[in-house]
Amino acid sequence: MVAAQADEAGRSARVRGLRKHDLGRPPGRRAELAVVMLAVGVLLVSFGLGIGIPRLGSFTLTAFLALALAGIGLVTLVAAAVRLFRLTPTWWRLVVVPATVLAVVLGLYVTVVPVVAALPPHNALSAESPPAGAEHVSFPTTDGELLAGWYVPSRNGAAVVLLHGSGATRASVVDHADVLAAAGYGVLAFDARGHGDSTGRGMRWGWYGDTDVDAAVAYLAERADVDAGHIAAVGLSMGGEEALGAAGAGLSAVVAEGVTGRSVDDLGWLARYGWRGRGQLVLEQARTTVADVLSAASRPTPLRRAVAGTPSRPVLLIVAGNVPDEAFAARALGAGLDNVTVWTVGEADHTGGLRADPDGWTREVVGFLDDTTR
Repeated sequence: MVAAQADEAGRSARVRGLRKHDLGRPPGRRAELAVVMLAVGVLLVSFGLGIGIPRLGSFTLTAFLALALAGIGLVTLVAAAVRLFRLTPTWWRLVVVPATVLAVVLGLYVTVVPVVAALPPHNALSAESPPAGAEHVSFPTTDGELLAGWYVPSRNGAAVVLLHGSGATRASVVDHADVLAAAGYGVLAFDARGHGDSTGRGMRWGWYGDTDVDAAVAYLAERADVDAGHIAAVGLSMGGEEALGAAGAGLSAVVAEGVTGRSVDDLGWLARYGWRGRGQLVLEQARTTVADVLSAASRPTPLRRAVAGTPSRPVLLIVAGNVPDEAFAARALGAGLDNVTVWTVGEADHTGGLRADPDGWTREVVGFLDDTTR
């Protein structure tokens, strides 16, 4: 009698666990609701982490609310997983449980990084000193933003637009500016929009690069110390991709270091990794689509098309010897193009060519610019 009452109480508790409003729904509808809850949980966690984690340094109200959103999403995920587990027949759980875990992991993988890229914080300019002889300048973009930078006047009539990497500012390229200025070049190192002292919302994959580089070239072309036909660009990582993509800016030459790609359109080289690379391409397609939806920036021109479409513009790609992906990307980008040269810096890490081999970097980059810009 006691055992029967305990069984009945257990059944009642399980029914209550499915909630009263579920009692009238067939099992299939309840499972569909659990799947929808899983999707909602993934989105809440993705947006919460993607917005909150990059802002932890200052821990603003936005960061607090974003992390709270991630917590709500996690609770939603757990509740949905438990519901789905209870609704699944015993033997099917061997399939449903790992499939659920895989779906959640892939969902987070596909969404968190695009959220970080499309909705980044506005990082501040560090206190690092500007290049020797630099003056503070600013110039507008055609879409109404104001970009801030340092400019070292030219002594040879030529100038270089110097572009930093993702999440950095112009303070990260001071050493590069000093090398270029010592060779006589005018150097314009500026903060990409949404970075440092520049206005606007950033895009960590450099999708605003065409507009920003156009504005920088237009500024230099108006300066009395610069010949408008002798303006080049040197970019690191995201900055290198921005320089390569700015096909209509009228650059006479481009040096791009640490380039891999800024959308799935640039990542065909992943196929070199076999089935894993092809699977990665599918995920990158999803990531690019999510970023395209979230960002006000337009999906950019593929780098290969931009480089091939400007055959008179020489390009020097600098590859870190310790980063195989950069070598694959450089070979894919320059294959069959006479205007592309690749220089590999042995034992260098990503964008670390100047640190790893300062004499070699100076020789290769300044020599390339002397040959193509002046």
